[in-house]
Amino acid sequence: MMRLLLISSSNVHGHGFLDHAEPEIRRILEGRTRVAFVPFAVKDRQAYTNQVRERLARMNLETIQLRSESDLDHAEAVFVGGGNTFRLLKTLYDHDLVDVIRDFVKQGNPYIGSSAGTNIAAPTIMTTNDMPVVYPPAFEALQFVSYQINPHYLDPDPGSTHKGETREERIRDFLEDNETPVVGLREGSMIRAEDGVSTLIGMRPARIFERGKEPYEVEVGARLF
Repeated sequence: MMRLLLISSSNVHGHGFLDHAEPEIRRILEGRTRVAFVPFAVKDRQAYTNQVRERLARMNLETIQLRSESDLDHAEAVFVGGGNTFRLLKTLYDHDLVDVIRDFVKQGNPYIGSSAGTNIAAPTIMTTNDMPVVYPPAFEALQFVSYQINPHYLDPDPGSTHKGETREERIRDFLEDNETPVVGLREGSMIRAEDGVSTLIGMRPARIFERGKEPYEVEVGARLF
């Protein structure tokens, strides 16, 4: 069965890089030491890999930069980092890695995603916050969970003078044309998905959007769908 840790953001105010997620990363990787890191969501892949390698080394984990399918032969888990979701998915398609990663995780190897890496665990990337700076051949993603995710979810600010759409309005737009529910995952929160059960963990409640319903809150520890 698949084992997923889906992190809203690697950086949380008041914490260092991945600090808030370290206990859950240790938990999902227990007994495993070699992690394939996917840096495709940013342009400078080596710098990003170096940052992750240094951070995971403090957990006694070895980081392998994923460049091709063969790199997974030496890995026991995969971590897909954040950045631009369109760039990430396009590069995965360009390198024929979508099915490869999907199969690797379905064999029971843990998957950790952060931000864009969390977006692509959903059926599609249609609820990302990112601009389409490049065009992937499809919006279909890894499809590890049955719901969409909106990382970095921001609540409307009642005191704001901004007249553009709020995040909630954009998600409501999505649901006008799509039936897949959406989890608004606030920074500091994560989803643990194991044995087909998704549980909200971390620091903050999540906001759930379903077609035909008013959005509602779920507390940390709640089962999602």
